[in-house]
Amino acid sequence: MIKAVIFDLEGVIVDSERHWDKSDTKFLKNHGIKYDSKRIKPLLMGKNLHEGVKILQGIYDLRGEVEDLVQERRDIIINLYPTTNFIPGFKCFFNKVKKLYSTGVATSIERRFLEIIDNKLGISNLFNNHVYSIADIGFTSKPNPDIFLFVADKIKTKPEECLILEDSPNGIEAAKRAGMKCIALTTSTDRKRLKGADFIVDSYSQIELNRFL
Repeated sequence: MIKAVIFDLEGVIVDSERHWDKSDTKFLKNHGIKYDSKRIKPLLMGKNLHEGVKILQGIYDLRGEVEDLVQERRDIIINLYPTTNFIPGFKCFFNKVKKLYSTGVATSIERRFLEIIDNKLGISNLFNNHVYSIADIGFTSKPNPDIFLFVADKIKTKPEECLILEDSPNGIEAAKRAGMKCIALTTSTDRKRLKGADFIVDSYSQIELNRFL
Protein backbone atom coordinates (compact mmCIF):
# COMPACT_ATOMS: atom_id res chain seq x y z
CA MET A 1 0.00 0.00 0.00
CA ILE A 2 1.29 3.43 -0.94
CA LYS A 3 1.64 5.76 2.04
CA ALA A 4 3.92 8.46 0.65
CA VAL A 5 4.55 10.31 -2.60
CA ILE A 6 8.06 11.62 -3.27
CA PHE A 7 8.54 14.15 -6.05
CA ASP A 8 11.60 14.94 -8.10
CA LEU A 9 11.84 18.72 -8.46
CA GLU A 10 12.95 19.76 -11.93
CA GLY A 11 10.55 18.71 -14.67
CA VAL A 12 8.11 17.34 -12.09
CA ILE A 13 7.28 20.23 -9.75
CA VAL A 14 8.91 23.11 -11.61
CA ASP A 15 9.75 23.81 -15.24
CA SER A 16 13.46 24.55 -14.74
CA GLU A 17 14.58 21.69 -17.00
CA ARG A 18 14.11 24.11 -19.89
CA HIS A 19 16.85 26.30 -18.44
CA TRP A 20 19.45 23.59 -18.86
CA ASP A 21 19.03 23.37 -22.63
CA LYS A 22 19.57 27.11 -22.94
CA SER A 23 22.44 27.07 -20.49
CA ASP A 24 24.31 24.15 -22.01
CA THR A 25 23.80 25.50 -25.52
CA LYS A 26 25.51 28.73 -24.43
CA PHE A 27 28.14 26.95 -22.35
CA LEU A 28 29.26 24.71 -25.21
CA LYS A 29 29.03 27.52 -27.75
CA ASN A 30 31.56 29.40 -25.62
CA HIS A 31 33.91 26.50 -26.35
CA GLY A 32 33.14 26.29 -30.06
CA ILE A 33 30.88 23.25 -29.68
CA LYS A 34 27.31 22.76 -30.91
CA TYR A 35 25.03 21.22 -28.27
CA ASP A 36 23.15 18.11 -29.41
CA SER A 37 20.22 18.23 -26.98
CA LYS A 38 18.49 15.08 -28.18
CA ARG A 39 21.58 12.95 -27.64
CA ILE A 40 23.18 14.63 -24.64
CA LYS A 41 20.33 15.90 -22.46
CA PRO A 42 19.21 12.42 -21.27
CA LEU A 43 22.77 11.75 -20.09
CA LEU A 44 22.85 14.94 -18.02
CA MET A 45 19.42 14.73 -16.38
CA GLY A 46 19.62 14.01 -12.67
CA LYS A 47 23.34 14.76 -12.56
CA ASN A 48 24.95 17.54 -10.56
CA LEU A 49 27.03 20.28 -12.20
CA HIS A 50 30.34 18.53 -11.59
CA GLU A 51 29.13 15.21 -12.96
CA GLY A 52 27.62 17.01 -15.94
CA VAL A 53 30.93 18.63 -16.83
CA LYS A 54 32.71 15.27 -16.61
CA ILE A 55 30.12 13.76 -18.95
CA LEU A 56 30.52 16.63 -21.41
CA GLN A 57 34.30 16.28 -21.29
CA GLY A 58 33.93 12.61 -22.14
CA ILE A 59 31.80 13.41 -25.19
CA TYR A 60 33.31 16.61 -26.53
CA ASP A 61 36.81 18.02 -26.82
CA LEU A 62 36.10 20.27 -23.86
CA ARG A 63 39.31 21.71 -22.50
CA GLY A 64 39.94 23.34 -19.15
CA GLU A 65 40.06 22.52 -15.46
CA VAL A 66 36.95 20.75 -14.22
CA GLU A 67 36.25 23.22 -11.42
CA ASP A 68 36.64 26.18 -13.77
CA LEU A 69 34.19 24.62 -16.21
CA VAL A 70 31.76 23.82 -13.39
CA GLN A 71 31.82 27.45 -12.26
CA GLU A 72 31.33 28.69 -15.82
CA ARG A 73 28.34 26.40 -16.25
CA ARG A 74 26.96 27.50 -12.86
CA ASP A 75 27.31 31.20 -13.69
CA ILE A 76 25.27 30.73 -16.87
CA ILE A 77 22.45 28.62 -15.45
CA ILE A 78 21.91 30.54 -12.21
CA ASN A 79 20.76 33.63 -14.09
CA LEU A 80 17.89 31.66 -15.63
CA TYR A 81 16.42 30.25 -12.42
CA PRO A 82 14.40 33.31 -11.33
CA THR A 83 12.01 32.66 -14.25
CA THR A 84 11.12 29.18 -12.95
CA ASN A 85 7.42 28.34 -12.48
CA PHE A 86 5.30 25.36 -11.49
CA ILE A 87 4.66 22.58 -13.99
CA PRO A 88 1.04 22.92 -15.21
CA GLY A 89 -1.28 20.80 -13.10
CA PHE A 90 1.15 20.22 -10.24
CA LYS A 91 -0.55 22.43 -7.66
CA CYS A 92 -3.98 20.90 -8.23
CA PHE A 93 -2.58 17.37 -8.05
CA PHE A 94 -0.49 18.12 -4.97
CA ASN A 95 -3.41 19.65 -3.10
CA LYS A 96 -5.24 16.33 -3.46
CA VAL A 97 -2.24 14.15 -2.63
CA LYS A 98 -1.16 15.99 0.53
CA LYS A 99 -4.53 15.26 2.16
CA LEU A 100 -3.98 11.52 1.82
CA TYR A 101 -0.24 10.83 1.84
CA SER A 102 3.05 11.92 3.31
CA THR A 103 5.08 13.90 0.79
CA GLY A 104 8.67 14.91 0.15
CA VAL A 105 11.04 16.21 -2.50
CA ALA A 106 14.24 14.52 -3.71
CA THR A 107 16.37 16.60 -6.07
CA SER A 108 19.86 16.59 -7.54
CA ILE A 109 20.22 20.36 -7.90
CA GLU A 110 22.56 22.48 -5.82
CA ARG A 111 21.20 24.23 -2.75
CA ARG A 112 21.73 27.69 -4.24
CA PHE A 113 19.40 26.80 -7.13
CA LEU A 114 16.94 25.22 -4.74
CA GLU A 115 16.93 28.38 -2.64
CA ILE A 116 16.11 30.54 -5.68
CA ILE A 117 13.15 28.32 -6.53
CA ASP A 118 12.04 28.11 -2.91
CA ASN A 119 12.16 31.87 -2.43
CA LYS A 120 9.91 32.37 -5.43
CA LEU A 121 7.50 29.44 -5.15
CA GLY A 122 7.57 28.40 -1.49
CA ILE A 123 8.40 24.74 -2.08
CA SER A 124 9.53 24.16 1.52
CA ASN A 125 6.23 25.42 2.90
CA LEU A 126 4.26 23.17 0.56
CA PHE A 127 6.19 20.11 1.72
CA ASN A 128 6.49 21.01 5.41
CA ASN A 129 10.26 21.40 4.95
CA HIS A 130 10.70 17.86 3.63
CA VAL A 131 12.74 19.10 0.67
CA TYR A 132 16.09 17.38 0.25
CA SER A 133 18.94 17.51 -2.24
CA ILE A 134 21.94 15.32 -2.87
CA ALA A 135 23.91 17.79 -0.72
CA ASP A 136 22.23 16.04 2.22
CA ILE A 137 23.72 12.67 1.27
CA GLY A 138 27.23 13.50 0.08
CA PHE A 139 26.35 14.53 -3.48
CA THR A 140 25.49 11.01 -4.65
CA SER A 141 23.35 11.53 -7.74
CA LYS A 142 20.67 9.40 -9.33
CA PRO A 143 20.57 6.60 -10.54
CA ASN A 144 21.99 5.84 -7.11
CA PRO A 145 18.89 5.34 -4.92
CA ASP A 146 20.30 7.02 -1.81
CA ILE A 147 18.37 10.30 -2.14
CA PHE A 148 15.03 8.49 -2.34
CA LEU A 149 15.89 6.21 0.56
CA PHE A 150 16.98 9.25 2.58
CA VAL A 151 13.70 11.07 1.96
CA ALA A 152 11.68 7.95 2.77
CA ASP A 153 13.47 7.73 6.10
CA LYS A 154 12.87 11.42 6.81
CA ILE A 155 9.13 11.08 6.22
CA LYS A 156 9.10 7.82 8.19
CA THR A 157 7.88 5.59 5.37
CA LYS A 158 9.19 2.23 4.16
CA PRO A 159 10.63 2.21 0.61
CA GLU A 160 8.01 -0.22 -0.66
CA GLU A 161 5.30 2.18 0.56
CA CYS A 162 6.62 5.08 -1.53
CA LEU A 163 5.58 6.26 -4.97
CA ILE A 164 8.07 8.38 -6.92
CA LEU A 165 7.20 11.01 -9.53
CA GLU A 166 10.07 11.43 -11.98
CA ASP A 167 10.85 12.70 -15.46
CA SER A 168 14.24 11.16 -16.22
CA PRO A 169 15.69 7.69 -16.91
CA ASN A 170 18.23 8.16 -14.11
CA GLY A 171 15.48 9.05 -11.66
CA ILE A 172 13.38 6.07 -12.69
CA GLU A 173 16.32 3.73 -12.23
CA ALA A 174 17.01 5.22 -8.80
CA ALA A 175 13.38 4.69 -7.78
CA LYS A 176 13.38 1.06 -8.90
CA ARG A 177 16.71 0.38 -7.19
CA ALA A 178 15.18 1.81 -4.02
CA GLY A 179 12.30 -0.68 -4.30
CA MET A 180 9.72 2.03 -4.98
CA LYS A 181 6.92 2.44 -7.52
CA CYS A 182 7.40 5.16 -10.11
CA ILE A 183 5.20 7.34 -12.30
CA ALA A 184 7.08 9.12 -15.09
CA LEU A 185 6.01 12.43 -16.58
CA THR A 186 6.94 13.18 -20.20
CA THR A 187 7.53 16.86 -19.42
CA SER A 188 11.18 16.80 -20.46
CA THR A 189 11.96 13.33 -21.86
CA ASP A 190 10.67 11.23 -24.74
CA ARG A 191 8.23 8.55 -23.64
CA LYS A 192 10.42 5.75 -25.04
CA ARG A 193 13.21 6.70 -22.64
CA LEU A 194 10.88 6.35 -19.65
CA LYS A 195 9.88 2.74 -20.19
CA GLY A 196 11.37 1.62 -16.88
CA ALA A 197 8.58 3.39 -14.95
CA ASP A 198 5.49 1.58 -13.69
CA PHE A 199 3.29 4.18 -15.38
CA ILE A 200 3.96 6.93 -17.91
CA VAL A 201 1.76 10.02 -18.22
CA ASP A 202 1.92 13.17 -20.31
CA SER A 203 0.42 15.46 -17.68
CA TYR A 204 -0.87 15.52 -14.12
CA SER A 205 -4.43 15.38 -15.40
CA GLN A 206 -3.78 11.79 -16.53
CA ILE A 207 -2.90 10.58 -13.03
CA GLU A 208 -5.98 8.94 -11.55
CA LEU A 209 -5.42 8.79 -7.82
CA ASN A 210 -7.63 5.76 -7.26
CA ARG A 211 -5.74 3.85 -9.96
CA PHE A 212 -2.16 4.78 -9.21
CA LEU A 213 -2.40 5.28 -5.47
